[in-house]
Amino acid sequence: MELAHGLLLNEEALGQIPQNKKSLFVYEWLRFLEKVLSAAQKSDIKEKQPKLTEQLVNQLLSGPGPPSRNLIGRCLTQLYMVGDTFSLYDTVRKCNEVVRTKDDSPSYLPTKLAAIACLGCLYEQSGRMLGGLLQETVLVLVKAMKNAESQARAETMMTLRKILVGLGPSAAICHRDIYKSAKICLVDRSMYVRKSAAECLTEMVKDAPFLYSTEFDQLSQQSFKGLEGTSYEARSAIAQLLGFVMAESQRAKPNSILKGRKPTVEEVLNTLAGGFAQGGPSAGKANREGSRNSASITRAVRIGVTEAYVEMARFLGPKWLERSLSLFLKKVLALVSHPKSVPTHVEAVYSRRCVNFILRSTLGRMFGENQQRKAARELCNAITEQMNSVSIALGDHGGNNASSSADLSMTQHALVCATHELGCLVKSLGTSAAPLVAEASTSIVEPVVSILLHPSHAARLAAAWCLRCVASAVPSQLSPLIDRCVDRIRALRSSGEAVSGFSAALAALLGAVCESPMGIPHAKGKVVFAVAEELLRSASQNTNLTMFKTQAGWLLIGALMTRGPGIVRNHVPKLLQLWRSAFPRSMRELDQERQRGDAFTWQLTLESRSGALCAMRSFVANCGELLTDDVTRKLMVPLESAMALMGMISYVVATHGGHLKASAAMVRLRLYDILALMPPKTYEGSFHALLRELVAEFTLTDNPSNTTTSLLRSLCHANDSVLLGSWLQETDQSLIEEQLQGNSAAGSGALEHDLTAVYLPSFHSEYMPGPLPLGVSVIDAAIALFGLAFPHVAPKHRLQMLRHFAECVKQANKNVVRQRAIQINVFTALICALKGLGESKSKLGRGEILEAAKVLVTEALASPDSVLRCAAGEAVGRMAQVTDDNGFVSQIAAMCFEKLKTARDVISRTGHSLSLGCVHRYVGGMGASQHLRTSVGILLALAQDYNSPEVQVWALHALALITDAFGPMFRTYVEPTLQAIVTLLLSVASSHVQVHRCLGRCLTALITTLGPELQGNKGSISAARSSCLTACFIMSNHYDAQVQAEAIACLQQLHMFAPRHVELSTLVPRLCADLSSWHLVLRRSAVSCLRQLAQKESTEVCEIALKTVEELSKSRKNNKGYGVELGDAGLEGALFALLDYEADATIMRDVKDALNHILHASAVDRIGFWLRLCKSVLAASTDATAPSPVDTQQPDNDENEKEDDDDVATFTSVKEKEVPQDSIPPRWPTRVFAVECVRKVTSACRQPGAPPAHFDLSTARNHVRSGLRGDFLVLHLSDLVRMAFMAATDSSAQLRMAGLEALADVIKYFKDVPEPEFPGAVILEQFQANVGAALRPAFARSVDSSHEVTARACEVCSAWLASGVVSDLNDLRRVHSLLVSSLSQIDDQKKDNQVYSENATTMETLAVLRAWAEVYIVATQRDKVESDKDGAESLLTLVQPYLPSLSNLWMKALRDLALLRLPAEFQSHMPKKGGTFFTLESISDVRGYYDKAWPPIVHGASLLLLYNAESKSGEEEPTERPADDDTDKRIHLFTGICIETLCSPRASETLEVVISCLSALDALMLTERARNIISKDKELGIEMLNVMHRLLLTRENVASQIKVLAVVEKVVQAAKEGIYPDGGADPSESGEGGADGRIRQGKSTVFATLEVCMCVLVRQFPSINPTFRNQNSRVGKRDAKAITDDNAALISSALNLVNQAVSLCSPKASVIVLPTALMLLTGVLKECVSFAKHDDSPANLTFTKMSSTVLQVIRSVILSPFSKHEDSSSEWTKILQSCLVTVLDFANTQNGEKKDVGCVLVCVSLFLLSAPSAVCKNSTILDKILDLFESALVSRDAKVQLKCVQVLPSIINLGDNQISQRFVSRLTPFVINATTEIAGSACEQDAMSVALECFKLLDLLVSKESEKERQLIIDIYVNVLVVFLLEGDTLGDSSQTKRQLHECALQYLTQVGHKHPEEFRAVLAEDPAVKAKLESAIRANQRSSELKKHQEMKRKELLAAREARANAQPSIKLKMDFSNFGGK
Repeated sequence: MELAHGLLLNEEALGQIPQNKKSLFVYEWLRFLEKVLSAAQKSDIKEKQPKLTEQLVNQLLSGPGPPSRNLIGRCLTQLYMVGDTFSLYDTVRKCNEVVRTKDDSPSYLPTKLAAIACLGCLYEQSGRMLGGLLQETVLVLVKAMKNAESQARAETMMTLRKILVGLGPSAAICHRDIYKSAKICLVDRSMYVRKSAAECLTEMVKDAPFLYSTEFDQLSQQSFKGLEGTSYEARSAIAQLLGFVMAESQRAKPNSILKGRKPTVEEVLNTLAGGFAQGGPSAGKANREGSRNSASITRAVRIGVTEAYVEMARFLGPKWLERSLSLFLKKVLALVSHPKSVPTHVEAVYSRRCVNFILRSTLGRMFGENQQRKAARELCNAITEQMNSVSIALGDHGGNNASSSADLSMTQHALVCATHELGCLVKSLGTSAAPLVAEASTSIVEPVVSILLHPSHAARLAAAWCLRCVASAVPSQLSPLIDRCVDRIRALRSSGEAVSGFSAALAALLGAVCESPMGIPHAKGKVVFAVAEELLRSASQNTNLTMFKTQAGWLLIGALMTRGPGIVRNHVPKLLQLWRSAFPRSMRELDQERQRGDAFTWQLTLESRSGALCAMRSFVANCGELLTDDVTRKLMVPLESAMALMGMISYVVATHGGHLKASAAMVRLRLYDILALMPPKTYEGSFHALLRELVAEFTLTDNPSNTTTSLLRSLCHANDSVLLGSWLQETDQSLIEEQLQGNSAAGSGALEHDLTAVYLPSFHSEYMPGPLPLGVSVIDAAIALFGLAFPHVAPKHRLQMLRHFAECVKQANKNVVRQRAIQINVFTALICALKGLGESKSKLGRGEILEAAKVLVTEALASPDSVLRCAAGEAVGRMAQVTDDNGFVSQIAAMCFEKLKTARDVISRTGHSLSLGCVHRYVGGMGASQHLRTSVGILLALAQDYNSPEVQVWALHALALITDAFGPMFRTYVEPTLQAIVTLLLSVASSHVQVHRCLGRCLTALITTLGPELQGNKGSISAARSSCLTACFIMSNHYDAQVQAEAIACLQQLHMFAPRHVELSTLVPRLCADLSSWHLVLRRSAVSCLRQLAQKESTEVCEIALKTVEELSKSRKNNKGYGVELGDAGLEGALFALLDYEADATIMRDVKDALNHILHASAVDRIGFWLRLCKSVLAASTDATAPSPVDTQQPDNDENEKEDDDDVATFTSVKEKEVPQDSIPPRWPTRVFAVECVRKVTSACRQPGAPPAHFDLSTARNHVRSGLRGDFLVLHLSDLVRMAFMAATDSSAQLRMAGLEALADVIKYFKDVPEPEFPGAVILEQFQANVGAALRPAFARSVDSSHEVTARACEVCSAWLASGVVSDLNDLRRVHSLLVSSLSQIDDQKKDNQVYSENATTMETLAVLRAWAEVYIVATQRDKVESDKDGAESLLTLVQPYLPSLSNLWMKALRDLALLRLPAEFQSHMPKKGGTFFTLESISDVRGYYDKAWPPIVHGASLLLLYNAESKSGEEEPTERPADDDTDKRIHLFTGICIETLCSPRASETLEVVISCLSALDALMLTERARNIISKDKELGIEMLNVMHRLLLTRENVASQIKVLAVVEKVVQAAKEGIYPDGGADPSESGEGGADGRIRQGKSTVFATLEVCMCVLVRQFPSINPTFRNQNSRVGKRDAKAITDDNAALISSALNLVNQAVSLCSPKASVIVLPTALMLLTGVLKECVSFAKHDDSPANLTFTKMSSTVLQVIRSVILSPFSKHEDSSSEWTKILQSCLVTVLDFANTQNGEKKDVGCVLVCVSLFLLSAPSAVCKNSTILDKILDLFESALVSRDAKVQLKCVQVLPSIINLGDNQISQRFVSRLTPFVINATTEIAGSACEQDAMSVALECFKLLDLLVSKESEKERQLIIDIYVNVLVVFLLEGDTLGDSSQTKRQLHECALQYLTQVGHKHPEEFRAVLAEDPAVKAKLESAIRANQRSSELKKHQEMKRKELLAAREARANAQPSIKLKMDFSNFGGK
């Protein structure tokens, strides 16, 4: 196709390609040409324009397909817009001539259609230039349309619309002609023509005022007529026309010339009301008597008018609707009061649904929250008016005559609609609806409650559901409403309507409890059960009330079951008794019952039993935990009785009258429902009778009505929607479009059909639940139960049923309608049964069973009903799935092949095509691969049957199913299938929408088959990819939204597999435009595609969207969009706005996902943009209940005023950007999402890799000032606080919680950010007033206060107090007082006045206690740090007064936790009243609250216990200290909770919980009492150590490991105190191991301690493990950089524990433990020695600290008393010698390895100085030691030399002369040599230090030598010192180090001279040079000293002179004293 890419058509190439690809070649050229022309200049095409025009005209005359002809027209238009227009008129005239031609043959039709389409394109873009030809063209088109075919008529209408678009008001001269033609086409038999005509007239209305003045009535009536029998597309177009005409008639147009009068608003609404009334069935009887489809034809009118109402309101906008709301509501509600609208119950339900749709689409979709509150009040006014009329009717006539009954009947439907919309509005408002119910005088509740007394059952139920919505939205109203209903039931028990109404309301309120997170008090359930029981027991007292009370009692019991097992458990015995008493106990009683009783008695009996069954069903569905084997057995007794009753119901109905049919059907429905929930095995014995009833039910054996099930569409595959018409569910109008579906009572669901719907969970939150009529519901329930029971039926019974099905169908063949109904029911049941077989992995059976099923199904494949054919195809597929006959698939395939080859009728072809696809779908590619080739060949041939679009649809659908089923196995057939798809797209007429939709499905399946292969560059792959893109382009230009959605889905898949080949620059603008599409399916597809694009290419997508804003705004002006539009905020802002415009859950979910993906990709880079966007969403709220803004900078008069002012302070409001008039202010869910986005932005800036300047104000400011690009979060802190404040003070509880969470994030992330302008302060300190103001509303106690909000606020309070942002106690008291108030509420809570459940109270109580615990923990930690500041108050000062109360409350909470953690077998120990803060009913609900709250509580309680213990031992007595017994209980409780948590078999606890437990244990073990307990119970201590060891193994976190070692240290200390109670440390036989020295694993504290130490040290240094000891593996090594200060602290703690573990042993046991201890110590020492880096790096400092610690521990071990004890000294000596040899080996180096020899020297010196003398006197060891020191002295490393000479003095001073003399004699020469070498070197700092230490060492040697040898050593010593002396001028010129050595040497010489004068003189006398040098050095030193003194005197004189000048009096005296200026 590359040859097609040229400006001119390559005619040579076109002639060479095959005929079947020429159309594609031309289309590709046209696509390329359109792209080129859009970017070309006039000069580029000037020369080729004539040729190009000629080629385009030739192609037009060749009869192209629909896509090509539209593309030709666009190319010609673009050509004349860019190039010359000389030939424009000629082209138009040629087109006119073509249209004028009389040739009506089918072959010439494409040419005519192309010419018509080309005219439309030319006039649309160049209409102004073609004004001269306008009349001629219009005349030609209008005349040609009279005899034209439907496609030509439709194309002509579209062209006329384009002419109107292009010329605008200039086309007025032709308006009348166009109007006449369009008006006729509006009632054309072709739906496509009607749609086109409606669109044409819609465009004309803009510039033709006569349409809404003089022609208003005629156009309206013609439109109503055009709505009759329309398709969805035509109906939508005519509805938009009607709505637009009505809207234009109400708009003021000052410049328009209007002839005639425009209708008023009331007249417009009356006109629509008249059309609505025409939609009733009575309207069509006169002229369509006997027509089977008359009902659906006229319902289409009603649906179209309903949509017109919505369109009119949408075109006029929310402002108009708000102004005209009262009149609009009055007229809309009056629609269901018209007798023609509600002639029957079903029609009344349909009309109500239409009115509900109008109100939902206007009030619910177009209004913001403030407007919705106003609308709610208007609805209440309407309800009041209706109820007043009811009162008048009842008062005047008593409700006994026909007129009053008619009045009541008319009012009930209006009341149902009004209460429905009121409930929806309140539910959508959520807690923002609180003002509507706050005041009793203006509350919306009163009018609704008044409806509960209405005579109409439907009105009462609607009011009950409305009250449920109120309770769900405002949870604080739930308990008061329940109390009110209970009181009214008891007070008005003599009124049947009152009992019915208030019981329904009470049941609905109980259903609302599950929607309220805070619930109701559990006592309410007992009250309701008592009321229900009382109603049932008193039902027989008054026969007039028996029915009402019976229904009410069972309804309340069923509703109560929804509360769950916790509430119902106590009522189970009574329930079983009630259910047992409602049914006969035996067959004998049942027979007796049948013989007696009248019709009324039987009606009461049936109602009672249906109610009992309903309550049982609710029990089984909601209380599964209580359904034990015993309870099930007892339940089966009444159920078996009910099944027995089924066999005699027909006799009862026949005997006592047909009016019992409804009651009998209700009993059957309830029985089927409950049996469907029970395991089939429980009623297996009753299968025979049950199946007989089920089969009779859906085969209509005893039912004369032709009722069909509603389950068929849901049981068929979702992909079959194109055949079944269920794609209408994907439209905004699905609620009303259901009325036109084929099954019985489709779309007629209403609440009065099933009372239980008022309390069942509401899955569709926007509309009232709508149970289907009873007849349909019973059949549905029977079919569902049949599907569950069928897999358990014996094969012979299966065969009987299948044959019975066939017989039933055969018997009904005389009545086609009844036969169709039976077939639909039978096939639905069969599909349900087959589905049950598949799910249970069972098989259908072979032989006769399979043959019977096959005959039944295959006959239906040729049914004239398309629904039956689809059901039969589905059944065939499912049969193939569950059959065990291997040849079944082949038989079915062969049969289908034969039929498709031989049959020529449409019905056979369609049914058998689908059966092929269904077989492949359910069997899969592997199961039917041998039939693939034949199937594809036949279906491709059928798909190209242009004579039958229906066959094409079914064949293409089957082909798509096969393609999906085979996946990669279909790869061979991709090219021919793709070629066929493209060919069909280019040739099939646009009006055949279903064909195009199926082509889109096929294309999607093919793209999935190709998958990632589409990325390749092979020729075949490139061609396939190009064909896919071309097909997508064709579909995207189709007029149908479904086809466009398929195109988007295909492009979405292409982007997933081959993203490089999808042009985002073209796709994204199209998706952005589709966001405002009128069609739901298109909006869904666009948002879904944007969500996918945002995952990987969010930045590019947003940039492209921002560039297309201007283009989209222009197109929006020409064609007003549906909802959102792109603006300055780009795609992100449009998506945010879409959240308020949309009600579809799928779109909203995808929008949020897309925004989250975009935010994740760009949050850090575009902080300012996201925060501005979110702030605009939050600030756009016009909530009247929000706090008024005040200035935070007001001065404070006194402390009290300051506190008040700060607490109510908010941000000064800023003027926000004005929003468009018709825009919807963001509702609370959108604002909650905006706050979540803010939190995500904040969190993203905290992620690793984000610039640290986000939380550093100084760095951020410097970055910005330097002109660098970048934005930082800290610069937007005020905006963050502002948004959190706005959200936290909103009227919506959900938004308040989100705001508090955002505020907590701000505190968390910014609490440590310093304020650069105020050193010592943090940046958050300036916002403390705002924090207090944001928190205070959450603690305000009122009826509407939410425990959830208070609990969340407590968390923020604790975070603020613990953050350390504010240090002043007066400032802290503001927030602290809020916690104090919440603490006081714990004791003040009274259960009698509770509004919410005990769970909510528990949640708030635990949140308060947790907050106090967190504050106390921080206060305690802070107090330790600040304890050195005398008299300074701290946070602990604020907490201390409340510690006594907190101590008790914490103890109670932890005791509750212990009770909740009891295993199931100990539940009997649970107190009857539950715990302190929970009840038995709430156990399962409150566990989560306790799990969240207990960690800080147990930590705080442990710290408080420690505080009390310290106070007891100190001078100060605590205020309230628990007794010792109580203390022991607390210790055991706290320890048990912590240990149980840490012993969890799964490491599921968070790190915070683990650290809290460890901190609590640490605090507990600091108390003497706890240590005494551990010391007495040795096993407890060992168990704790084992737990700590396991924790070390499972937790890698260093902080938790440090905490673990702290606890281990306390346990070891406790054990030590038990061994040495008097504090002594002498070795004792009472130590571990005893006299025999045995250490037993599992029973030894020492062993457990060493396990812990080993675990820690090996984790840090794997080489310590003997497994890695002698391996040169990387496994045993660790990077030194990984050892941080925390790791070093951990290692140090472990090393100290090693020493303590040794001290716990007995002398003999110490011998066993010592090798292990020394192995660990030397292992760490080896690591320290191996890390030899003498620098100031962090790693070096860390290792230095560790080496110091390990040396200290080694010294402690060496000095242990065990080394001198008689039982262990000899063994200790040997072990220490071995250890010393090991340490000496550490100094050995290999291959130039660097080691810290100094560390080894120090360790060896510790052995020399501290160990028993026998350890080092071994000659071999001593020689090694001397060798080590000798090598150190000759080392080139000055640090090693320094360490050596530092250690030597202490060794020489040893009392053991044997060792010291060896050192002196061996090392003295090396010391002298090292010293003299330094004198001759450059003498750096390290060398100087070595020399100084050598001076000290030589001086020590002089003092240690005897007098005989002293002269010699002094001689050497003096000569060494003299070498360092400086003479004469060299002293001043020398370096600092040399001068220091000079002075030091001179000092030592002086000391030697004073101490040993004789020897000193002898040395000087013996060597005159030495004496001369010494004298010269002394003189030089004296001169230097005198010079320094002289300089010092001069410096003092200068300072004195400067001070004198400063103190001199000034010459000019000031009259004012400024000495205190700036003082405080």
